[in-house]
Amino acid sequence: MNDTPTVFVLDDDDAVRDSLGTLLESSDLPVKTYASADSFLEALGSDAVGCVVSDVRMPGLSGLELQERLTEMKIPLPVIIVTGHGDLPMAVKAMKAGAVDFIEKPIDDELILRSVREALSRGVKMHADAAAADAARANIERLTARERQVLEKVALGHPNKVIAYDLDISPRTVEIHRARVIEKLAARNLSHLVRMAIAAGVIGADGANP
Repeated sequence: MNDTPTVFVLDDDDAVRDSLGTLLESSDLPVKTYASADSFLEALGSDAVGCVVSDVRMPGLSGLELQERLTEMKIPLPVIIVTGHGDLPMAVKAMKAGAVDFIEKPIDDELILRSVREALSRGVKMHADAAAADAARANIERLTARERQVLEKVALGHPNKVIAYDLDISPRTVEIHRARVIEKLAARNLSHLVRMAIAAGVIGADGANP
């Protein structure tokens, strides 16, 4: 799969799958359709960008199980669940697990189009965030052990004097390590450095060590 934002439609009902595909294509949205979650996963690349529209009940993996699998695989594809009335509890469970929306059958064209466009926008951002996190992790791996220690403490907001005391080194040495960290990570400023540290999992989003 390439990096063109695509709507991946999954439904074992040929008529529903074809109808959805035609609707989305007529709205100039790139579409790929699959009769099962298993066939979709077989074709899926880790660089896929876009969103998934999946029936909740299919042979093999269900829509909810697919959503869980994508999360486990760390593939940033938002999921929209399509559900029949009897599957409503399962759809609610999917929403709690992170699905961006659920659409009841019969599918309303305007509703699904609005939901898909929102999910595509979210999917593009998720893909970009994941790529930035990967790049940050790769750059952080180039740091020495001491530079990594300094990065952690700088990202947690500790001043140079406190870092020097904690690491039993001089404030001047902290400044040198800090400058090297900023250079190696190509950080524009302190807030950018902190964002990279959070994205790479060096510190938690709550400002604590993970």
